[in-house]
Amino acid sequence: MEILKLSGAIVLLLGSLFLFLGALGVLRMPDSYNRIQAGTKATTLGTMLTMAGLGLLNPGWFPKLTVLIFFIIVTNPISSHLLANVMHALDIPVKLKGAGNPKGGK
Repeated sequence: MEILKLSGAIVLLLGSLFLFLGALGVLRMPDSYNRIQAGTKATTLGTMLTMAGLGLLNPGWFPKLTVLIFFIIVTNPISSHLLANVMHALDIPVKLKGAGNPKGGK
């Protein structure tokens, strides 16, 4: 039982780390398209790991959390694709490295 709680805590910590890195990626990326990419990839994995860790800590919750994990796997890529399509339809430009800056910086 202690191994299960320890592994649940480790998986929960890993999920929190991925969620933090996803938030950091959203802040650091230069344009909206890259922000969607960073946010979706990291938050999908981070949320799945966090819920799996909670399921290991509370085994009675595991079936419900499994349904939520499946829902996240299906809906996160669809929502990010929809956001990218809308931004493309609104002609929101992609910020290219070095564009408009002769030194090639930000």
